[in-house]
Amino acid sequence: MHPITTFHYLALSAALLLIGTVGVLTRRNVVIILMSIELILNAVNINLIAFSHALHNVNGQIFAIFVITDAVAEAAVGLGILIALFRNKETVQADEMDLLKW
Repeated sequence: MHPITTFHYLALSAALLLIGTVGVLTRRNVVIILMSIELILNAVNINLIAFSHALHNVNGQIFAIFVITDAVAEAAVGLGILIALFRNKETVQADEMDLLKW
């Protein structure tokens, strides 16, 4: 049985980053876009924790806690804005939200 190395964590992180990026660039549903952004932030957290463990340093883990806190705040504000937009426009499609157009 092979041990789990830093390469395995980096491969998982790269897969999450790829899935999140594809989700942000190709989807039109705002909820899916927000979930894809969360996947990207989780990929960053996996990198921080993996390198923190490999270098025997706690700084990456502390920074990952700040990234998680930022993700929670982003999700709360994003969902609040999304609920307000849905009440006005009755849609969650990103290409149909044109409130800032003249």
